[in-house]
Amino acid sequence: MTAVTAVTDHTDHTEHAEHAERTGHTERTGHAERTGHAGHAERTEHAERTEHAGRTEHAGRTERTEHADGTEPAGRVDPPREDVDGSGGGAWDDGLIARRVADSGVFDVEAMPDSYAHEDELQGADAVLVERLDALRELVGLSRARVDGAALAEAGHVLDEAAARRRLSVRHTVVAIAGATGSGKSTLFNALAGVPLSETGLRRPTTSAPIACSWTDGAAGLLDRLGIPGRLRRRPLQGQGPKDVDAPLKGLVLVDLPDHDSAAVEHRQQVDRILALVDAVIWVVDPEKYADAMLHERYLRPLAGHAEVTFVVLNQVDRLPGEAADLVLDDLRRLLDEDGIALGEHGEPGATVLSLSALTGDGVDELRESLDQFTREQGAAARRIAADIDAAALRLRPVYATGRKSGLSEDAREEFTDRLADAVGAEAAGQAAERAWRRNANKACGTPWLRLWRWYESQRSPSDTLTVRPLPSDDEATARQRVEHAVRIVGERASAGLPGPWGQAVREAATRGAEGLPEALDDLAVSAGSPPPRLPRPGWWPVAVLAQVSMTIIQVIGGLWLLGQIIGVLDPNLGVPVLLMLCGIIGGPCVEWSCRMAAKGPARRYGLDAERRLREAAAGCGRARVLDPVAAELLRYREVREQYVKVTG
Repeated sequence: MTAVTAVTDHTDHTEHAEHAERTGHTERTGHAERTGHAGHAERTEHAERTEHAGRTEHAGRTERTEHADGTEPAGRVDPPREDVDGSGGGAWDDGLIARRVADSGVFDVEAMPDSYAHEDELQGADAVLVERLDALRELVGLSRARVDGAALAEAGHVLDEAAARRRLSVRHTVVAIAGATGSGKSTLFNALAGVPLSETGLRRPTTSAPIACSWTDGAAGLLDRLGIPGRLRRRPLQGQGPKDVDAPLKGLVLVDLPDHDSAAVEHRQQVDRILALVDAVIWVVDPEKYADAMLHERYLRPLAGHAEVTFVVLNQVDRLPGEAADLVLDDLRRLLDEDGIALGEHGEPGATVLSLSALTGDGVDELRESLDQFTREQGAAARRIAADIDAAALRLRPVYATGRKSGLSEDAREEFTDRLADAVGAEAAGQAAERAWRRNANKACGTPWLRLWRWYESQRSPSDTLTVRPLPSDDEATARQRVEHAVRIVGERASAGLPGPWGQAVREAATRGAEGLPEALDDLAVSAGSPPPRLPRPGWWPVAVLAQVSMTIIQVIGGLWLLGQIIGVLDPNLGVPVLLMLCGIIGGPCVEWSCRMAAKGPARRYGLDAERRLREAAAGCGRARVLDPVAAELLRYREVREQYVKVTG
């Protein structure tokens, strides 16, 4: 590669005790002229390029003058400068990276033809991702009142970060290089850029702050999101720069991270923060620390679901003799498999595992080709968001799924109704109604002498009325306790098979509905169990009454006739009056017995109807106060379960 690199490695003014004017010519892979001034820096760079971009007056060289304000504090986050669609409409106008000259057309990304040919696939994948994000947002909204906020915090964080990433450039792929102390991260970073951009050396830790290198314009917003200040942003070799449409690694934004096992706490915090924001990660391991427990337990194993956006690189293979590199690489694959990381072998999706030597360059081209294909697909950001959604859904699974059948069955509803009916004494009320109906029939169809006797008995003891008989005095508690027991049972039946928060919500809904239910059932029993002003009478009652009256009249006539013969008023003739009296005496009870037999069916139906009315009234009261709130909670759970299924994809 003969192209010239303009390295813009500025130093903040606060790091210098004095400012000196420097003039020099340094030869690396090209020529760069730097002139330092107190308060600002003016740079003049000469670069040899393979295309002219409409400028031939410099014979293949482009001269640019850049000004930088080196007083930008570290960690400052500037507002995004590129378009939402990632076209790169905004310049890297931070004074620390080579600027574009607006009127020159150089680095004009919008003027370049789009070389990506995956628009239909990207749109389809984006539609699925949007649907999953919408489902997750709906899931969180429906669950806020039922699920602990701590359980939903990660899902909310995923939504926020996904929205923030989707607002920024989709044409860029942000890849972080992470690893342990001495693994060679910075050396690999420089090898991919084609020029030393990150400091390397024996001092540990060498990298104290993340350094970014972008192959394409328009990534300022992404780096602002990562909190990487302008003084730590670099450019790669210009031959790989934004002007070259077909240049490798087009759209790549590479970030060199501090050591994840650094002794400095702030370094580890920076690593954890940026790893949660980048689109993909290149984990660099060396033959000595590739099996480090901290690496596998803290990072690789928890991020096993992010295998499609993960590269694992075994560096420093030049230190291994013979076939030792292959053996170590195989052992690394075994450890990754134990971590649950799918390996992208035989065309299957998964992590990319390579071995290389960043120092000698052996295997670096293979990694560069993999990264080039990875960035050209423009799907890393979506896959990272999808993996984050998968991880959030997996952690939320105990909240929304148990693998058991749930819901309120019809048997549970009927059992609850039976318990409430027993509490209000529906069966006793039906029996009382049946007795009242039969007693009324006996009054209407009985003999006068029997009715007289029954009147006498009624004066001695009150007759049954159509009211609820007292509950049996067994070891069961009062009606209130019966109702509370029924509510507790139906709550447990309805919450069976539900995840903890939703089962608790169902039980609480049943308990709230039980408040005031015993009093309502008592009032219902009094109103529904009171006897009607007049009991209904079947159509055959008048005939039965007329027959009973006829038997009584015949009996009276026979008795008077016989009395007249006894006192001598009438001629003696015992046969006819005795026959009349026998007909009245025998016929009256026969008519009464017939009426009693005929009244059994209607009385039973009347009692069952009274029991049914009281049972339905109790069931309606229980349904309105308990079952409907429980059903509402179950319906809410069913809705969130449907959203959870959409979230899982």
